Amino acid sequence: MSKYVGAIDQGTTSTRFILFDRAGRAVAVDQKEHRQIYPQPGWVEHDALEIWENTQAVMRGALQKANCSVTEIAAIGITNQRETTVVWDKKTGQPIYHALVWQDTRTDVICNELSKAGGQDRLRAKTGLPLATYFSGPKIKWILDHVDGARAKAEKGELLFGTMDTWILWNLTGQHVTDVTNASRTLLMNLQTLNWDDDLLKLLDIPKALLPEIRSSAEEYGRAQMILEGVPIAGDLGDQQAALFGQTCYTPGEAKNTYGTGCFMLMNTGENPMPSKFGLLTTLGYKIGAQKAVYALEGSIAIAGALIQWLRDNLGLIQSSAEVEALARAVEDNGGAYFVPAFSGLYAPYWRSDARGVIVGLTRYVNKNHIARAALEATAYQTREVLDAMENDSGVKLQALKVDGGMVFNELLMQFQADLLAVPVIRPKVAETTALGAAYAAGLAVGFWKDYDELRANWSRDREWLPKMSANRREGLYSGWKKAVTKTFNWVE
Repeated sequence: MSKYVGAIDQGTTSTRFILFDRAGRAVAVDQKEHRQIYPQPGWVEHDALEIWENTQAVMRGALQKANCSVTEIAAIGITNQRETTVVWDKKTGQPIYHALVWQDTRTDVICNELSKAGGQDRLRAKTGLPLATYFSGPKIKWILDHVDGARAKAEKGELLFGTMDTWILWNLTGQHVTDVTNASRTLLMNLQTLNWDDDLLKLLDIPKALLPEIRSSAEEYGRAQMILEGVPIAGDLGDQQAALFGQTCYTPGEAKNTYGTGCFMLMNTGENPMPSKFGLLTTLGYKIGAQKAVYALEGSIAIAGALIQWLRDNLGLIQSSAEVEALARAVEDNGGAYFVPAFSGLYAPYWRSDARGVIVGLTRYVNKNHIARAALEATAYQTREVLDAMENDSGVKLQALKVDGGMVFNELLMQFQADLLAVPVIRPKVAETTALGAAYAAGLAVGFWKDYDELRANWSRDREWLPKMSANRREGLYSGWKKAVTKTFNWVE
Protein backbone atom coordinates (compact mmCIF):
# COMPACT_ATOMS: atom_id res chain seq x y z
CA MET A 1 0.00 0.00 0.00
CA SER A 2 1.25 3.49 -0.88
CA LYS A 3 2.58 5.51 2.05
CA TYR A 4 3.62 8.77 0.45
CA VAL A 5 2.93 11.42 -2.16
CA GLY A 6 5.94 13.19 -3.61
CA ALA A 7 6.34 16.77 -4.78
CA ILE A 8 8.88 18.27 -7.16
CA ASP A 9 9.28 21.91 -6.12
CA GLN A 10 11.20 23.64 -8.91
CA GLY A 11 11.92 27.12 -7.56
CA THR A 12 13.84 30.19 -8.66
CA THR A 13 17.04 29.33 -6.82
CA SER A 14 16.80 25.59 -6.19
CA THR A 15 14.92 22.38 -6.89
CA ARG A 16 13.61 20.10 -4.14
CA PHE A 17 11.88 16.77 -3.91
CA ILE A 18 9.79 16.17 -0.79
CA LEU A 19 7.90 13.07 0.32
CA PHE A 20 4.74 13.69 2.40
CA ASP A 21 2.78 11.19 4.49
CA ARG A 22 -1.01 11.12 4.92
CA ALA A 23 -0.85 13.71 7.72
CA GLY A 24 0.86 16.16 5.35
CA ARG A 25 4.20 15.85 7.15
CA ALA A 26 7.45 15.99 5.21
CA VAL A 27 9.30 12.72 5.78
CA ALA A 28 12.25 13.31 3.45
CA VAL A 29 13.62 16.33 1.58
CA ASP A 30 16.49 16.74 -0.86
CA GLN A 31 17.46 20.08 -2.39
CA LYS A 32 19.95 21.41 -4.91
CA GLU A 33 20.65 25.00 -5.99
CA HIS A 34 21.20 25.97 -9.61
CA ARG A 35 23.14 28.84 -11.18
CA GLN A 36 21.69 32.31 -11.60
CA ILE A 37 22.95 33.69 -14.92
CA TYR A 38 23.08 37.49 -15.43
CA PRO A 39 24.35 38.24 -18.97
CA GLN A 40 23.69 41.98 -18.54
CA PRO A 41 21.72 44.32 -16.25
CA GLY A 42 18.07 43.29 -16.05
CA TRP A 43 18.63 39.92 -17.72
CA VAL A 44 18.18 36.75 -15.64
CA GLU A 45 18.58 33.26 -17.08
CA HIS A 46 18.64 29.62 -15.97
CA ASP A 47 20.11 26.55 -17.62
CA ALA A 48 17.08 24.29 -18.12
CA LEU A 49 19.26 21.21 -18.59
CA GLU A 50 20.99 21.88 -15.27
CA ILE A 51 17.58 22.15 -13.62
CA TRP A 52 16.46 18.83 -15.12
CA GLU A 53 19.68 17.15 -13.91
CA ASN A 54 19.11 18.61 -10.44
CA THR A 55 15.51 17.38 -10.47
CA GLN A 56 16.68 13.83 -11.08
CA ALA A 57 19.35 14.15 -8.38
CA VAL A 58 16.95 15.37 -5.68
CA MET A 59 14.41 12.65 -6.48
CA ARG A 60 17.12 10.04 -5.95
CA GLY A 61 18.34 11.83 -2.82
CA ALA A 62 14.95 11.99 -1.09
CA LEU A 63 14.18 8.34 -1.90
CA GLN A 64 17.50 7.32 -0.35
CA LYS A 65 16.94 9.45 2.76
CA ALA A 66 13.49 7.92 3.31
CA ASN A 67 14.73 4.44 2.41
CA CYS A 68 11.67 4.40 0.19
CA SER A 69 10.87 2.29 -2.86
CA VAL A 70 8.97 3.56 -5.87
CA THR A 71 6.05 1.24 -5.03
CA GLU A 72 5.41 3.20 -1.81
CA ILE A 73 4.68 6.43 -3.72
CA ALA A 74 1.06 6.95 -4.77
CA ALA A 75 1.65 9.94 -7.06
CA ILE A 76 3.86 12.92 -7.76
CA GLY A 77 2.87 16.58 -7.96
CA ILE A 78 4.90 19.34 -9.59
CA THR A 79 5.08 22.97 -8.57
CA ASN A 80 7.27 25.57 -10.20
CA GLN A 81 8.50 29.11 -10.64
CA ARG A 82 5.70 30.13 -12.90
CA GLU A 83 6.58 32.52 -15.73
CA THR A 84 10.12 31.28 -16.39
CA THR A 85 10.17 30.35 -20.07
CA VAL A 86 12.03 27.63 -21.95
CA VAL A 87 11.79 26.69 -25.63
CA TRP A 88 13.29 23.40 -26.79
CA ASP A 89 13.68 21.22 -29.85
CA LYS A 90 10.95 18.59 -30.03
CA LYS A 91 13.25 15.88 -31.46
CA THR A 92 16.47 16.42 -29.53
CA GLY A 93 15.02 17.73 -26.25
CA GLN A 94 17.69 20.44 -26.23
CA PRO A 95 16.71 23.99 -25.22
CA ILE A 96 17.44 26.46 -28.02
CA TYR A 97 18.32 29.19 -25.48
CA HIS A 98 18.68 29.56 -21.73
CA ALA A 99 15.38 29.78 -19.84
CA LEU A 100 14.26 33.39 -19.38
CA VAL A 101 13.45 33.82 -15.69
CA TRP A 102 10.30 35.58 -14.48
CA GLN A 103 12.47 38.40 -13.09
CA ASP A 104 14.05 39.07 -16.50
CA THR A 105 13.21 42.53 -17.92
CA ARG A 106 14.55 42.28 -21.48
CA THR A 107 11.01 42.18 -22.93
CA ASP A 108 10.29 45.76 -21.81
CA VAL A 109 10.57 46.96 -25.42
CA ILE A 110 7.99 44.39 -26.55
CA CYS A 111 5.63 45.28 -23.69
CA ASN A 112 6.01 49.03 -24.24
CA GLU A 113 5.33 48.63 -27.95
CA LEU A 114 2.16 46.62 -27.26
CA SER A 115 1.09 49.18 -24.66
CA LYS A 116 1.12 52.02 -27.20
CA ALA A 117 -2.21 50.80 -28.59
CA GLY A 118 -4.66 50.50 -25.72
CA GLY A 119 -2.35 50.99 -22.75
CA GLN A 120 -0.75 48.66 -20.24
CA ASP A 121 -4.12 47.14 -19.27
CA ARG A 122 -5.37 46.39 -22.79
CA LEU A 123 -5.29 42.61 -22.17
CA ARG A 124 -6.65 42.62 -18.59
CA ALA A 125 -10.23 41.81 -19.60
CA LYS A 126 -9.15 38.53 -21.19
CA THR A 127 -6.08 37.59 -19.14
CA GLY A 128 -6.42 39.39 -15.78
CA LEU A 129 -2.86 40.66 -16.27
CA PRO A 130 -1.17 43.94 -17.24
CA LEU A 131 1.37 44.02 -20.04
CA ALA A 132 4.60 43.47 -18.09
CA THR A 133 7.98 41.80 -18.50
CA TYR A 134 6.97 39.36 -15.74
CA PHE A 135 4.84 37.13 -17.97
CA SER A 136 5.76 34.31 -20.36
CA GLY A 137 4.18 35.40 -23.66
CA PRO A 138 6.59 38.28 -24.40
CA LYS A 139 9.50 36.03 -23.35
CA ILE A 140 8.46 33.43 -25.96
CA LYS A 141 8.29 36.18 -28.57
CA TRP A 142 11.76 37.42 -27.63
CA ILE A 143 13.27 33.94 -28.04
CA LEU A 144 11.55 33.40 -31.41
CA ASP A 145 12.70 36.83 -32.60
CA HIS A 146 16.32 36.56 -31.41
CA VAL A 147 17.42 32.93 -31.89
CA ASP A 148 18.43 32.15 -35.47
CA GLY A 149 15.85 29.99 -37.23
CA ALA A 150 13.63 29.69 -34.18
CA ARG A 151 10.52 31.25 -35.66
CA ALA A 152 10.62 29.12 -38.80
CA LYS A 153 11.08 25.97 -36.70
CA ALA A 154 8.24 26.97 -34.37
CA GLU A 155 5.88 27.48 -37.31
CA LYS A 156 6.75 23.98 -38.58
CA GLY A 157 5.90 22.50 -35.17
CA GLU A 158 9.51 21.54 -34.44
CA LEU A 159 9.81 23.50 -31.18
CA LEU A 160 7.99 23.29 -27.84
CA PHE A 161 7.43 25.95 -25.19
CA GLY A 162 6.94 25.35 -21.52
CA THR A 163 7.16 26.92 -18.13
CA MET A 164 9.27 24.79 -15.81
CA ASP A 165 6.40 22.46 -14.88
CA THR A 166 5.95 21.57 -18.55
CA TRP A 167 9.69 21.13 -19.08
CA ILE A 168 9.93 18.68 -16.16
CA LEU A 169 6.68 16.88 -17.06
CA TRP A 170 7.83 16.43 -20.65
CA ASN A 171 11.19 15.03 -19.53
CA LEU A 172 9.49 12.72 -17.00
CA THR A 173 6.62 11.44 -19.14
CA GLY A 174 6.96 12.63 -22.72
CA GLN A 175 3.65 14.54 -22.38
CA HIS A 176 3.53 18.21 -23.44
CA VAL A 177 1.02 19.66 -20.97
CA THR A 178 0.58 22.42 -18.41
CA ASP A 179 -2.18 23.33 -15.97
CA VAL A 180 -4.55 26.29 -15.83
CA THR A 181 -2.58 28.12 -13.12
CA ASN A 182 0.65 28.20 -15.12
CA ALA A 183 -1.17 28.92 -18.39
CA SER A 184 -2.88 31.88 -16.74
CA ARG A 185 0.56 33.55 -16.35
CA THR A 186 1.44 33.69 -20.03
CA LEU A 187 -0.77 36.56 -21.33
CA LEU A 188 -2.00 33.95 -23.83
CA MET A 189 -4.83 32.16 -21.99
CA ASN A 190 -8.41 33.39 -21.82
CA LEU A 191 -9.56 33.45 -18.17
CA GLN A 192 -13.13 32.52 -19.08
CA THR A 193 -12.54 29.71 -21.57
CA LEU A 194 -9.33 28.38 -19.95
CA ASN A 195 -7.95 27.90 -23.47
CA TRP A 196 -5.23 29.54 -25.52
CA ASP A 197 -6.73 32.62 -27.15
CA ASP A 198 -6.22 32.99 -30.90
CA ASP A 199 -6.37 36.80 -30.80
CA LEU A 200 -3.68 36.94 -28.12
CA LEU A 201 -1.48 34.50 -30.04
CA LYS A 202 -1.84 36.63 -33.15
CA LEU A 203 -1.02 39.82 -31.24
CA LEU A 204 2.20 38.33 -29.86
CA ASP A 205 2.96 36.41 -33.08
CA ILE A 206 3.28 33.03 -31.36
CA PRO A 207 2.46 29.82 -33.29
CA LYS A 208 -0.08 27.66 -31.46
CA ALA A 209 1.87 24.48 -32.26
CA LEU A 210 4.50 25.63 -29.75
CA LEU A 211 2.13 25.54 -26.80
CA PRO A 212 1.32 22.70 -24.37
CA GLU A 213 -2.17 21.34 -23.81
CA ILE A 214 -3.91 23.07 -20.87
CA ARG A 215 -5.23 20.63 -18.27
CA SER A 216 -6.61 20.82 -14.73
CA SER A 217 -4.32 21.06 -11.68
CA ALA A 218 -5.17 17.55 -10.43
CA GLU A 219 -5.40 14.63 -12.86
CA GLU A 220 -3.06 11.99 -14.20
CA TYR A 221 -0.93 13.54 -16.98
CA GLY A 222 1.25 10.50 -17.53
CA ARG A 223 3.45 7.94 -15.79
CA ALA A 224 7.01 8.69 -14.86
CA GLN A 225 9.89 7.03 -16.62
CA MET A 226 13.39 6.37 -15.26
CA ILE A 227 13.82 7.07 -11.53
CA LEU A 228 10.13 7.00 -10.59
CA GLU A 229 9.18 4.36 -13.15
CA GLY A 230 5.40 3.94 -13.38
CA VAL A 231 4.41 6.50 -10.71
CA PRO A 232 1.51 8.75 -11.84
CA ILE A 233 2.35 12.43 -12.30
CA ALA A 234 -0.99 13.80 -11.17
CA GLY A 235 -0.64 17.33 -9.77
CA ASP A 236 0.58 20.54 -11.40
CA LEU A 237 0.31 24.03 -9.91
CA GLY A 238 2.34 27.21 -10.18
CA ASP A 239 4.20 27.74 -6.92
CA GLN A 240 2.03 30.48 -5.45
CA GLN A 241 -1.23 28.73 -6.30
CA ALA A 242 0.24 25.55 -4.82
CA ALA A 243 0.92 27.45 -1.59
CA LEU A 244 -2.68 28.72 -1.57
CA PHE A 245 -3.84 25.12 -1.94
CA GLY A 246 -1.38 23.81 0.64
CA GLN A 247 -2.52 26.46 3.13
CA THR A 248 -6.06 25.06 2.66
CA CYS A 249 -7.46 28.42 1.51
CA TYR A 250 -10.50 26.74 -0.05
CA THR A 251 -13.08 29.35 0.99
CA PRO A 252 -13.48 32.72 -0.79
CA GLY A 253 -11.81 35.46 1.26
CA GLU A 254 -9.05 33.23 2.65
CA ALA A 255 -5.53 34.43 1.86
CA LYS A 256 -1.90 33.43 2.23
CA ASN A 257 1.45 35.15 1.71
CA THR A 258 4.56 33.27 0.60
CA TYR A 259 7.96 34.74 1.46
CA GLY A 260 10.47 33.28 -0.97
CA THR A 261 12.73 34.74 -3.65
CA GLY A 262 9.82 37.09 -4.28
CA CYS A 263 6.76 37.58 -2.13
CA PHE A 264 3.25 36.64 -3.25
CA MET A 265 -0.09 37.17 -1.59
CA LEU A 266 -3.11 35.31 -2.98
CA MET A 267 -6.75 35.51 -1.95
CA ASN A 268 -9.33 32.92 -2.99
CA THR A 269 -12.15 34.78 -4.79
CA GLY A 270 -14.34 31.81 -5.73
CA GLU A 271 -15.59 30.52 -9.08
CA ASN A 272 -15.68 33.87 -10.90
CA PRO A 273 -12.64 35.97 -11.83
CA MET A 274 -12.55 39.27 -9.90
CA PRO A 275 -11.20 42.24 -11.91
CA SER A 276 -8.65 44.40 -10.09
CA LYS A 277 -8.76 48.19 -10.03
CA PHE A 278 -5.82 48.54 -7.66
CA GLY A 279 -2.89 46.94 -9.48
CA LEU A 280 -3.37 43.28 -8.56
CA LEU A 281 -3.52 40.26 -10.87
CA THR A 282 -6.63 38.22 -11.56
CA THR A 283 -5.38 34.67 -11.84
CA LEU A 284 -6.39 31.02 -11.58
CA GLY A 285 -6.23 29.66 -8.05
CA TYR A 286 -6.63 25.98 -8.93
CA LYS A 287 -8.84 23.53 -10.81
CA ILE A 288 -9.25 20.08 -9.31
CA GLY A 289 -10.14 17.53 -11.99
CA ALA A 290 -13.59 18.12 -13.48
CA GLN A 291 -14.61 20.60 -10.73
CA LYS A 292 -15.10 24.27 -11.57
CA ALA A 293 -12.02 26.47 -11.64
CA VAL A 294 -11.35 28.61 -8.58
CA TYR A 295 -9.89 32.09 -9.12
CA ALA A 296 -7.69 34.33 -7.00
CA LEU A 297 -6.45 37.88 -6.66
CA GLU A 298 -2.68 38.10 -6.45
CA GLY A 299 -0.21 40.72 -5.34
CA SER A 300 3.23 39.87 -6.76
CA ILE A 301 6.46 41.28 -5.31
CA ALA A 302 9.59 40.59 -7.35
CA ILE A 303 12.27 40.84 -4.67
CA ALA A 304 11.95 39.57 -1.08
CA GLY A 305 14.36 36.80 -0.04
CA ALA A 306 16.40 37.67 -3.13
CA LEU A 307 17.38 40.92 -1.41
CA ILE A 308 18.91 38.99 1.50
CA GLN A 309 20.79 36.81 -1.00
CA TRP A 310 22.03 40.01 -2.64
CA LEU A 311 23.38 41.25 0.71
CA ARG A 312 25.21 37.91 0.99
CA ASP A 313 26.44 37.33 -2.56
CA ASN A 314 26.95 40.83 -3.95
CA LEU A 315 27.89 42.90 -0.88
CA GLY A 316 29.34 40.24 1.42
CA LEU A 317 27.49 41.88 4.30
CA ILE A 318 26.55 38.44 5.65
CA GLN A 319 27.99 34.96 5.15
CA SER A 320 24.64 33.16 5.27
CA SER A 321 21.04 34.36 4.91
CA ALA A 322 20.28 33.34 8.50
CA GLU A 323 22.74 35.97 9.81
CA VAL A 324 20.62 38.90 8.68
CA GLU A 325 18.25 38.66 11.64
CA ALA A 326 21.03 38.96 14.24
CA LEU A 327 22.49 41.90 12.35
CA ALA A 328 19.10 43.64 12.16
CA ARG A 329 18.30 42.96 15.84
CA ALA A 330 21.39 44.88 16.93
CA VAL A 331 19.48 48.14 16.28
CA GLU A 332 16.01 49.24 17.41
CA ASP A 333 14.85 50.55 14.03
CA ASN A 334 16.02 51.34 10.50
CA GLY A 335 17.73 54.58 11.52
CA GLY A 336 15.64 56.46 8.96
CA ALA A 337 16.89 54.34 6.05
CA TYR A 338 14.57 52.63 3.55
CA PHE A 339 15.64 50.03 0.99
CA VAL A 340 13.33 49.66 -2.03
CA PRO A 341 14.60 46.60 -3.96
CA ALA A 342 13.26 47.40 -7.43
CA PHE A 343 15.98 45.29 -9.07
CA SER A 344 13.51 44.00 -11.69
CA GLY A 345 11.28 47.06 -11.66
CA LEU A 346 8.29 47.19 -9.33
CA TYR A 347 5.46 44.67 -9.59
CA ALA A 348 2.16 45.02 -7.68
CA PRO A 349 0.59 47.46 -7.24
CA TYR A 350 2.76 49.76 -9.44
CA TRP A 351 3.84 47.70 -12.49
CA ARG A 352 6.75 50.02 -13.26
CA SER A 353 9.45 48.37 -15.36
CA ASP A 354 11.32 51.69 -15.33
CA ALA A 355 11.96 51.49 -11.56
CA ARG A 356 15.31 50.47 -10.07
CA GLY A 357 16.44 49.81 -6.51
CA VAL A 358 17.28 52.62 -4.11
CA ILE A 359 18.46 53.10 -0.51
CA VAL A 360 17.24 56.45 0.83
CA GLY A 361 17.34 58.39 4.09
CA LEU A 362 21.05 57.79 4.66
CA THR A 363 23.00 59.75 7.26
CA ARG A 364 26.35 59.05 8.92
CA TYR A 365 24.37 57.53 11.77
CA VAL A 366 23.25 54.64 9.56
CA ASN A 367 25.43 51.51 9.76
CA LYS A 368 25.34 47.97 8.35
CA ASN A 369 22.83 46.91 11.03
CA HIS A 370 20.36 49.56 9.86
CA ILE A 371 20.87 48.46 6.23
CA ALA A 372 20.18 44.83 7.20
CA ARG A 373 17.05 45.91 9.06
CA ALA A 374 15.88 48.08 6.16
CA ALA A 375 16.38 45.12 3.81
CA LEU A 376 14.20 42.89 5.98
CA GLU A 377 11.56 45.57 6.47
CA ALA A 378 11.29 46.07 2.70
CA THR A 379 9.42 42.77 2.36
CA ALA A 380 6.93 43.78 5.07
CA TYR A 381 6.30 47.20 3.53
CA GLN A 382 5.72 45.71 0.09
CA THR A 383 3.29 43.20 1.63
CA ARG A 384 1.38 46.07 3.28
CA GLU A 385 0.98 47.75 -0.11
CA VAL A 386 -0.40 44.54 -1.60
CA LEU A 387 -2.77 43.96 1.33
CA ASP A 388 -4.17 47.50 1.02
CA ALA A 389 -4.85 46.87 -2.68
CA MET A 390 -6.41 43.47 -1.97
CA GLU A 391 -8.79 44.85 0.64
CA ASN A 392 -9.78 47.69 -1.71
CA ASP A 393 -10.43 45.28 -4.60
CA SER A 394 -12.25 42.57 -2.67
CA GLY A 395 -14.01 44.59 0.02
CA VAL A 396 -12.83 41.87 2.45
CA LYS A 397 -11.03 43.03 5.60
CA LEU A 398 -8.38 40.44 6.36
CA GLN A 399 -8.65 39.06 9.88
CA ALA A 400 -5.33 37.20 9.89
CA LEU A 401 -2.59 36.34 7.40
CA LYS A 402 -1.36 32.78 6.85
CA VAL A 403 2.32 32.82 5.91
CA ASP A 404 4.81 30.32 4.49
CA GLY A 405 8.15 30.14 2.73
CA GLY A 406 11.75 30.36 3.85
CA MET A 407 11.59 33.84 5.39
CA VAL A 408 8.82 32.98 7.88
CA PHE A 409 11.43 31.61 10.29
CA ASN A 410 12.79 35.13 10.67
CA GLU A 411 11.07 36.15 13.91
CA LEU A 412 11.96 39.83 13.59
CA LEU A 413 10.42 40.05 10.13
CA MET A 414 7.23 38.23 11.14
CA GLN A 415 6.69 40.49 14.18
CA PHE A 416 7.30 43.59 12.07
CA GLN A 417 4.85 42.24 9.48
CA ALA A 418 2.12 41.80 12.10
CA ASP A 419 2.85 45.31 13.41
CA LEU A 420 2.66 46.85 9.95
CA LEU A 421 -0.55 45.03 8.93
CA ALA A 422 -2.23 45.34 12.35
CA VAL A 423 -3.48 41.73 12.05
CA PRO A 424 -2.15 38.44 13.44
CA VAL A 425 0.40 36.62 11.28
CA ILE A 426 0.14 32.81 11.48
CA ARG A 427 2.76 30.24 10.48
CA PRO A 428 1.57 26.64 10.03
CA LYS A 429 3.43 23.62 11.36
CA VAL A 430 4.26 22.60 7.80
CA ALA A 431 5.77 25.79 6.37
CA GLU A 432 6.65 24.08 3.05
CA THR A 433 3.14 24.63 1.80
CA THR A 434 4.16 25.16 -1.85
CA ALA A 435 5.36 21.57 -2.20
CA LEU A 436 2.53 20.38 0.04
CA GLY A 437 -0.08 21.98 -2.25
CA ALA A 438 1.33 20.12 -5.26
CA ALA A 439 1.30 16.90 -3.25
CA TYR A 440 -2.29 17.51 -2.16
CA ALA A 441 -3.43 18.03 -5.78
CA ALA A 442 -1.71 14.82 -6.89
CA GLY A 443 -3.05 12.90 -3.88
CA LEU A 444 -6.62 14.00 -4.53
CA ALA A 445 -6.31 12.94 -8.17
CA VAL A 446 -5.39 9.36 -7.26
CA GLY A 447 -7.56 9.04 -4.14
CA PHE A 448 -4.71 9.13 -1.59
CA TRP A 449 -6.68 11.90 0.16
CA LYS A 450 -10.46 11.93 -0.04
CA ASP A 451 -11.53 15.57 0.05
CA TYR A 452 -10.83 19.12 1.24
CA ASP A 453 -11.98 18.32 4.77
CA GLU A 454 -9.24 15.72 5.13
CA LEU A 455 -6.67 18.26 3.95
CA ARG A 456 -8.00 20.96 6.30
CA ALA A 457 -7.66 18.53 9.21
CA ASN A 458 -3.92 18.30 8.45
CA TRP A 459 -3.40 22.07 8.86
CA SER A 460 -2.31 23.34 12.28
CA ARG A 461 -0.62 26.50 13.52
CA ASP A 462 2.95 26.53 14.70
CA ARG A 463 3.40 30.17 15.70
CA GLU A 464 1.33 33.37 15.77
CA TRP A 465 2.57 36.95 15.95
CA LEU A 466 0.22 39.64 17.27
CA PRO A 467 0.54 43.34 16.39
CA LYS A 468 2.15 45.48 19.11
CA MET A 469 2.96 48.77 17.37
CA SER A 470 0.93 51.94 17.89
CA ALA A 471 -1.12 53.22 14.95
CA ASN A 472 0.84 56.50 14.84
CA ARG A 473 4.18 54.71 14.70
CA ARG A 474 2.92 52.24 12.08
CA GLU A 475 1.52 54.88 9.75
CA GLY A 476 4.54 57.13 10.19
CA LEU A 477 6.91 54.36 9.09
CA TYR A 478 4.64 53.43 6.20
CA SER A 479 4.49 57.05 5.03
CA GLY A 480 8.30 57.07 4.85
CA TRP A 481 8.22 53.91 2.75
CA LYS A 482 5.69 55.36 0.30
CA LYS A 483 7.94 58.39 -0.15
CA ALA A 484 10.96 56.14 -0.73
CA VAL A 485 9.13 54.21 -3.45
CA THR A 486 8.64 57.38 -5.52
CA LYS A 487 12.44 57.72 -5.74
CA THR A 488 12.71 54.48 -7.74
CA PHE A 489 10.69 55.68 -10.74
CA ASN A 490 11.99 56.70 -14.20
CA TRP A 491 15.48 55.20 -13.93
CA VAL A 492 15.15 53.32 -17.22
CA GLU A 493 14.21 55.27 -20.32
